[in-house]
Amino acid sequence: MNFDVDRIAQARAQWHWRGNARPPFAHVPAQGQVSVWDFPRPPELVREEREILVLWGDALVARTRGAWAVRETAHPPTFYLPLADVERARLRPAGGGSFCEWKGPAHYWDLVDGDRRLARVAWSYPQPLAGAEPLAQCIAFYAHDLDCHVGGEKVRAQPGGFYGGWITPELCGPFKGDPDSHGW
Repeated sequence: MNFDVDRIAQARAQWHWRGNARPPFAHVPAQGQVSVWDFPRPPELVREEREILVLWGDALVARTRGAWAVRETAHPPTFYLPLADVERARLRPAGGGSFCEWKGPAHYWDLVDGDRRLARVAWSYPQPLAGAEPLAQCIAFYAHDLDCHVGGEKVRAQPGGFYGGWITPELCGPFKGDPDSHGW
């Protein structure tokens, strides 16, 4: 797949905050917390060993101990779950897509269960850019309408309607998606 290398480089160059210094407005982490402002840009992929659980009401959507956490400056981690650990019969292609300058072209997914449907609640990168190859056989879920847990802790969805990070108790922000965070 061919991508406009100059456009990608231009998009990557726009970011001021890259995890090498916290901005003055960043919260100071409490004992045992991690600041999302210490995460790098470009993002890093870290193997997540805690159990990840995704439920839609009483229906199991996914359970894994093999997820990838994508950690990027200003964002709570986005968890990419191996497709092998997802109830794939519940997934339907949603059409449309988007492009991430770090991960590549995204495909969106609906969840279905009989007459129930959650539109565009998940996304994947089947042909990721260099550096994001482990995500090729994974899928991520927005936590807004699902019951998502990391290591037994219920997560909060990253603010805003676009970003898919999951906020866990060990994180401090502020987080991309909060009001006035567009330029972060």
